[in-house]
Amino acid sequence: MKSAYKEIFNSYPDVVNAKQLSEMLHISLKKCYQLLKNREIKSIKIGNDYRIPKVYIFEYLGI
Repeated sequence: MKSAYKEIFNSYPDVVNAKQLSEMLHISLKKCYQLLKNREIKSIKIGNDYRIPKVYIFEYLGI
């Protein structure tokens, strides 16, 4: 996983927001929020905002 972590999504920060996640996965923002709300992708919620460490995205993708 370490090698994938360095190569995939390297233009994004280590912790992304929902908009960045939707860009990374090429999905709509609505679908992104559904995945986050249903905990299909783990996240940290701060107020009304989601913060998603890239590690959780890799887990979701099975990398």
